[in-house]
Amino acid sequence: MMTINDIQSKTLTDLFEKYPFLPGFFEEHTLDLNESLDIKLIDYLNFLDEEEEQENRAMDKTQVLESMCIYIDQMLEFLGEDEDDGVHSITLLPGTNKSGEAEMFEELSIKKSEIVCIVGPTGSGKSRLLADIEWVAQKDTPTSRSVLINGEAGDKKWRLNSGNKLVAQLSQNMNFVMDLTVYEFIELHAQSRLVEDVERVINKIFEQANDLAGEKFELTTPITSLSGGQSRALMIADTAILSKSPIILIDEIENAGIDRKRALDLLVGEEKIVLMATHDPILALMGDKRIVIKNGGIHKVIETSDEERKLLGDLERMDAVVQNMRTRLRQGEIIQKEDIGF
Repeated sequence: MMTINDIQSKTLTDLFEKYPFLPGFFEEHTLDLNESLDIKLIDYLNFLDEEEEQENRAMDKTQVLESMCIYIDQMLEFLGEDEDDGVHSITLLPGTNKSGEAEMFEELSIKKSEIVCIVGPTGSGKSRLLADIEWVAQKDTPTSRSVLINGEAGDKKWRLNSGNKLVAQLSQNMNFVMDLTVYEFIELHAQSRLVEDVERVINKIFEQANDLAGEKFELTTPITSLSGGQSRALMIADTAILSKSPIILIDEIENAGIDRKRALDLLVGEEKIVLMATHDPILALMGDKRIVIKNGGIHKVIETSDEERKLLGDLERMDAVVQNMRTRLRQGEIIQKEDIGF
């Protein structure tokens, strides 16, 4: 809960940067912002007291500060951005598989900027694992698992408040139906998040998306005409930079036609917890851990070993050759035996 001490010594510049919606409070209360913003809030209010007769103002300085605290708390709750409620880790506690047998692990903690891969046959229970995490399961799902947030039982807000979605999902198939350009799509999302510098965010997402995409696109490109890979690249960049969900699930990114390693680096760089369902050995070994799903339950949790990381380098070199061949084939070139290189 916000207090007067939390805000009165901060400059208006710092407050507006941290709370982009705050200028709306000043506008609603007809508080003039013509002066420099590099002034502490308390000094600004003292200056107003000197400029105006106290009786001509609807609220005194203390009332303004109290109202501002309430305003910030309400806006943060509306946006799902409680100051002290950041997700630093999630912990899975075991339940049972489809046969009612206990899962084969004691406890699994996943921290910010970690990548955890989920592997297993189709229909093995990967989606159920995601659903348990998204629901913040408390032994009240078919698996009887429990999910802790920051080491404690999850707050009900993760279940009931649509503004506090714990998990953002990036599925294999991306089909846009809105008649918008790439620019308009990103702008709409940025404005809904009350971003202060919308243009900077639009350009950042656009640049990151083009870095990921196999084929470049423009800000003026209609989103309905983007290819599958371009759509996936746009949504990964948009999710990494604008989504407030602390956990990202990616379903089979290997089929997306994008730069997989850059996509993961982008998500991890934005301090997301990344859960990735994959059949790709390169992606599986890029993770810090991998969860093996079998018969609806977590059969095994494997830490990526140093030996596997060494093998990853070999796999990446082979993959680079394959990617190069793919690019050359697309450009109509002929592939020779000597181009293989191994």
